[in-house]
Order: sequence, then structure tokens, then C-alpha cells
Amino acid sequence: MEDAVRIALSGGCIVYPTSTQPALGCIPTSEALDVLFEIKNRPSHMPVSIGVANLEQAKTLVELTDDISHFLDSFPEGSISIVLPAKKTLDKRLGGDKIAIRVVAHPIAKALLRATGPLIATSANISGTKPEQNCEAAASTFIEVGHEVGIVSGDTSSGLPSTLIAWYSVCGASERASIEVLREGIIPTDEVKLWWKNQTSSSGETPGM
Repeated sequence: MEDAVRIALSGGCIVYPTSTQPALGCIPTSEALDVLFEIKNRPSHMPVSIGVANLEQAKTLVELTDDISHFLDSFPEGSISIVLPAKKTLDKRLGGDKIAIRVVAHPIAKALLRATGPLIATSANISGTKPEQNCEAAASTFIEVGHEVGIVSGDTSSGLPSTLIAWYSVCGASERASIEVLREGIIPTDEVKLWWKNQTSSSGETPGM
């Protein structure tokens, strides 16, 4: 892992395991994102998420509401990516003022992110191709076409991505705030909506407000 940490902190890209799919990561700087988007062949208008070891790391990047911990604890760790207001405007490839954060669950990913700080956590595949479930296989798809990436070994489990939601604090002002499922993944949309319905019906108001 030491080599991967060194590569990431120097602005390079690494493949590392998460509880869903292998992730392609780099530090969240514009220069490192240039490299990642080229390697992944990802359109610049499609933002990527940021992986964190815990919510304490997330606090350095986004504004948290009091109920986010309760929400994330209601689902398996690592299964949700959540769009939140950025503390300061970041690169548009991270979402600018609205940033997707994922608290990783894989123990290797947690150890990695404690060493590096937050890293990009996009799927480790060339855009438009099927993701691999093994980090070495995922890294080889980039290496075979001439890109250099570091590798943190590890297997993943589901083949499905995390479920991506927009938290009510980024959904715009309304009489009744809501959350929005932007991409269904390992957690079905119905389960996310049921959690929200139960919270609002039990309190009669928006959670955390």
C-alpha cells in the first residue's frame, strides 16, 4: 500500500477496492483530475464522487446536517454516495458547489484513505465498459492501453455501484424538502424513499430541520 499512497499523493491515479466495485482514485486537485479523466476517458461534464474514511474527513469538504449519520447508519456502510453542499467551490468535475461523498466500508480502502486523505472514488473502468470486480484486472485495462496506475490489491463483492442520492440540503428551497435518487445502485430506490417517508411521517417535518 505504501507505493499506492506515494503515487496518489504525488498526483497519480490508483485502483483500490471498495465494498461494491474497484475504484479509480486520485487526490481531489485539478491537476490529478486531469490525469484521471484522461485515463478513464470520462467526459468532463460528468462529475465524480469523493471517497472518505469517515464523516470527520467529509467535514473538510462538505456541509453536514445532523441527521446524515443516522441516514447512513440505516444502510450498509459504503452502499450510499450522497451529494452535499461544498464548503467552498471545487473543480466542476467534482460537482463545483455540490459534491458527492461516499464513506467507504472496505477495510483496505479505509486504511488507504486514512493515509492519503479523501480520494476520488469513481469506478475503475474506461467509460462505457463493464467494471471488473478484481483490482488487478481493473488496473490491467488501463495499463494495457499505456496508462500508469498504482494498485492496491483486493476483491470486491457486488458488481453494483453505490446508490447516489441528492440530500435535501442541495435539492433547492421548497415547502417540503426531499431527497432524490440520482442513480440506483446496490440500495434500491424504494428503500431510500421508504427511509425518508418514515422519517417525515414520524416527525411531521423534514429531518434535521
